Amino acid sequence: MRMIFAVAALLTLALHGCGRESAPQAPAPVDVTAEATGRYCGMRLVDHEGPKGQVHLAGVKEPLWFSSARDTLAFMRLPEEPHDFVAIYVSDMARSRHWDHPDPGAWVDPRQAWFVIESDRRGGMGAPEAVPFSDVAAAKAFQAAHKGRVVRLADIPDSYILGPVDLGASTPPEASATHVHPGAPR
Repeated sequence: MRMIFAVAALLTLALHGCGRESAPQAPAPVDVTAEATGRYCGMRLVDHEGPKGQVHLAGVKEPLWFSSARDTLAFMRLPEEPHDFVAIYVSDMARSRHWDHPDPGAWVDPRQAWFVIESDRRGGMGAPEAVPFSDVAAAKAFQAAHKGRVVRLADIPDSYILGPVDLGASTPPEASATHVHPGAPR
């Protein structure tokens, strides 16, 4: 009989999670609006080309917006920023047809993405970009067209994300084509 009570007690504790509340469910990504403003630059995201980012914090209804994927990753790594992330998304350039304005609904969690760094493409505010892709084949196709190297989030050096930026360098004219990579949907 004691065994039955012990098993019942263990099952009750397991079902109730020891009194702990469950973690909040991650919100779905939100499409960039005309009013979405970059946290660091204070400018509208629609005025910048390249991949964007959004961070959803616990207890905050609206996402924090970033005019580049690089700025989003910097926010994640800076110790002075809040780290109570509920969800983080960057533009998924594997599903975007245009560099200038990534497609609505094309988002990926940066912790699941592949990135092309050190390419000849510049992101929002003209800084070198960490170009995110949900698909490694799309990242490699972009790399073949725009140089750089394919890495995971943990392999991007802090110096690339947090280091000084040479804004004097310009994007080569051939990099201004509308298609992101050869395999992008049309």
